[in-house]
Amino acid sequence: MSDFDAVVERVRGRVDPTAEERRALAGAVERLAERARAAIADLPVEADVVQVGSTARGTWVAGDRDIDLFVRFPADLPRGDLEEYGLEVGNAVLPEGREEYAEHPYVKGSFEGYDVDLVPCYRVEDATQIQSAVDRTPFHNAYLEARLDDDLAGDVRLFKQFLKGIGAYGSDLRTQGFSGYLTELLVLAYSGFRETLEAIREWGRPVVLDPEDHAEATFDDPLVVVDPTDPERNVAAVVSATNVARVQHHAREFLAAPSEDAFEAETPEPVDVDGVREHLDRRGATPLAVVFDAPDLVDDQLYPQLYRSRDGLVRGLESRGFSVLRAATWADERAVLFVELDVAELPRIERHEGPPVHVPGHAEGFYEKYADADAYGPFVEDGRYVVEREREVQTARQFATDYLDEVALGAHVESIVERGDYDVLVGEDVSGLASEFGVELARYFDPAV
Repeated sequence: MSDFDAVVERVRGRVDPTAEERRALAGAVERLAERARAAIADLPVEADVVQVGSTARGTWVAGDRDIDLFVRFPADLPRGDLEEYGLEVGNAVLPEGREEYAEHPYVKGSFEGYDVDLVPCYRVEDATQIQSAVDRTPFHNAYLEARLDDDLAGDVRLFKQFLKGIGAYGSDLRTQGFSGYLTELLVLAYSGFRETLEAIREWGRPVVLDPEDHAEATFDDPLVVVDPTDPERNVAAVVSATNVARVQHHAREFLAAPSEDAFEAETPEPVDVDGVREHLDRRGATPLAVVFDAPDLVDDQLYPQLYRSRDGLVRGLESRGFSVLRAATWADERAVLFVELDVAELPRIERHEGPPVHVPGHAEGFYEKYADADAYGPFVEDGRYVVEREREVQTARQFATDYLDEVALGAHVESIVERGDYDVLVGEDVSGLASEFGVELARYFDPAV
C-alpha cells in the first residue's frame, strides 16, 4: 500500500460517519419533517418539506451536527406570505429557536443535539427561475444525489476535511473559502479525492470548470465553477485568490509527502504582551492599529466591511508616501485594522513632480503655482518641473487620527470614524491587543501557507 493510500485509509476511519451516526441522523430528520408537515397542514397553502445539504447527500463529515430542511411554497405565493408562513412553520418545529435573516427570514435552532436550519423557499421549475437565492438549493441537492455514489461521497468527505485542515473550507465572507457544494462539484468533476488534488496541483490561470458546458456567461474570479443548475452563477465566486493558491500549495505538498497532519487544523498558542514586543524588536518595523468596538453585525456583514476598511487604510497610507509591509484585520468584541510600516515618520518635505516643461498651459500653471510658494523650487529635472514641498502628513499616527475619514471604509466603520469613536495605537502600544487577539497576533507574526 502506498503512503498516500495508507494515510487516506486512516483519515477515512475518522471522517466517515458510523452506521449508528447515520441512523440517529435519519431518525432526527424524520421527526423534524413530521413536525414541519403537521405545521404545514394548518396553513391555507400547500407546501412540502425537503432535506438538503451534506447530510441529505451523505457527504457530511463524522461529528458534523447540521440538518437543513427547506419548506417549499408555490412559486406564485406573495413574498410576504412566504416569509410569514415560513416563520410560522419554523417556530412550530423549533419553538426554542431564533429567527435569522439571510435574503429572507428563517428559523435556526437545536433539536436532539443537532443544529437545524428551517428555511422557506419557492418551488420553481428550474434554477434559472429562482425568486430567492435559496431556491437553488433543492436543485443542487437533486443534481448531486443523481451523480454521487458512495465512493465519491467518501472522497468528498476526505476533500472537505483536507480543506478544513488547511483553513480553506467555508463559504462565509470571513473565510472566503470553499463551500460544501463547491467541494462536491470538484470531486465529481475530477472523479475522486486523489484526482482532485492532482488536478489542482496543475491548475493554471484562469481556472474555469463548466460541468454542463453552459458557456453562457463569463466571470472575473480567481476560480470559476459554473453552477450546473444555473449558468449565470459562479459557485466559487466567494473564494479568494489567497485560498485558491493555498489549496494548490497544499495539494502539491500532500501529493509529494502524504501526512495526516494535512487534515488537522492547528490553532497556535496565543502570544502575550511580552511575546508581541519580542516580535516587534526582531522585525524592526512599526505597527499601527486602529481599534474600535465591533459593529453588531453577523460575520457575513461585518468582515466585508472590515476588509474594505483595511484596504482603504493601506491605500490611504501609501498615497501619503508610507510603505506598508503587511496588513490584517480581526474582530471580537472590538475590531482592529492592523498594519505594519517600514517607517512611521517621513521627512518634512516630499518630492512633487509637475508636467514636462514643453507642455504649454499645464507646465506654466504648475510653475506659477509654486514660484512664490514656500517650497524648494520649482526646478527642472529630466525635462519637467519639480518642487520639494512641505508634506501634509508626516506621521502614520497623524494620518490615522486626522485623515482616516478620507479613505474608503465599510459603512459601519465609516460612521465610527466620523464620530471619532476609535483609538490609534502605534509601536509597542499594540502589544496591549494580545489579551484579546493573542491567537490572531500569533498567526500574524508566524505566518504559514
